[in-house]
Amino acid sequence: MVIRVALSGAAGNIGYALLPLLASGYVFGSNAVELRLLEIPQAVGSLTGTKMELMDCSFPCLTDVIITTDPLVAFNNADVIILVGGMPRRKGMARKDLIQANTKIFSSMGKAIEEVASSNVKVLVVANPANTNCLVALTEASKIPTKNFCALTYLDHQRAKGQIATRLGVSANSIKNVTIWGNHSETQYPDALSGGYCVAKDGTKVPLSEMLANDIDWATTDFIYDVQNRGKAVIEARGLSSAMSAAQATADCLRTWLVTGTKTGETISMAVYNDQGYYGVKEGIVFSFPCECRNGEWFVKEGLQLSDFSRNKLNITEAELVEEMAAAHELIGTSPAPVKIRTVSMSTCSSGLSLATTATESDMSSVCLTSRM
Repeated sequence: MVIRVALSGAAGNIGYALLPLLASGYVFGSNAVELRLLEIPQAVGSLTGTKMELMDCSFPCLTDVIITTDPLVAFNNADVIILVGGMPRRKGMARKDLIQANTKIFSSMGKAIEEVASSNVKVLVVANPANTNCLVALTEASKIPTKNFCALTYLDHQRAKGQIATRLGVSANSIKNVTIWGNHSETQYPDALSGGYCVAKDGTKVPLSEMLANDIDWATTDFIYDVQNRGKAVIEARGLSSAMSAAQATADCLRTWLVTGTKTGETISMAVYNDQGYYGVKEGIVFSFPCECRNGEWFVKEGLQLSDFSRNKLNITEAELVEEMAAAHELIGTSPAPVKIRTVSMSTCSSGLSLATTATESDMSSVCLTSRM
């Protein structure tokens, strides 16, 4: 089985860090991988050098590398599409202008996915504003199940784990079930207390609400602020955006979603299409929730008890996403009503099995080669 993986913005810093993870077997295991690298014409020369490096690595799983400036070529029968290329916010640019500039890009991406991708393609949106970019793409790709789309908040999830681990003096891997609620923006709500726990050395699961009982002020102020603004802090420190961590989070999100699944009782944060009004959040937006993954699908974990503080935080990030959706719909010409949930029988998918079972050019001209995370 050859997994056809398309990556937009492939010549950027995130793409450069991500490609070895896709080609080496880290994400898709021993499955053969064909990479389709989508870029603007000005970046093809640089991307040719990246292709040479991929060949020089002699990855055993990598069967071919295709460079193209045409989404219809990159997405043709693709099994996995990772959308990293997008328009970054420029100095003096209003947020609505940013939303609408990316809406044009992701509308064209969605239409290309609709036209040529596998009917069971899985799409991960990384480029900001990731949630609304994802919503635009899935709206345009009407034949693809809405559950096959996701926007990346796993980077924020990992940032939250790192902050808590540092605070408690434990390993980041021992921190489980923190949640990023809402938008991948400064309104996101990093939540350590509604179900989060730490696995002690003896295997005991200790609720973070107990471990942070004397540190609640930090958990509800500085912790939230630091995670919300971590990307900005990285840029200020290194002069460049979070390419390495964004690439790693993208790879880990794909692997967990499509290949390994989550362990029993564990969740990760994924921004997904809210077709059920989970936790009272408005239907029809892409919102980050705690998710379990099984057999190549995500499932929102329901039943967490949220405090009034948490409810207020969800309302704030929901309001921003509703505003973003309205700005996007001004361009794509559809009313901001919920997209009808779409499903597809696994027996009709062109790829046959979920990955988990096998453990126009002018539109692209404004795509930036890097996406600030």
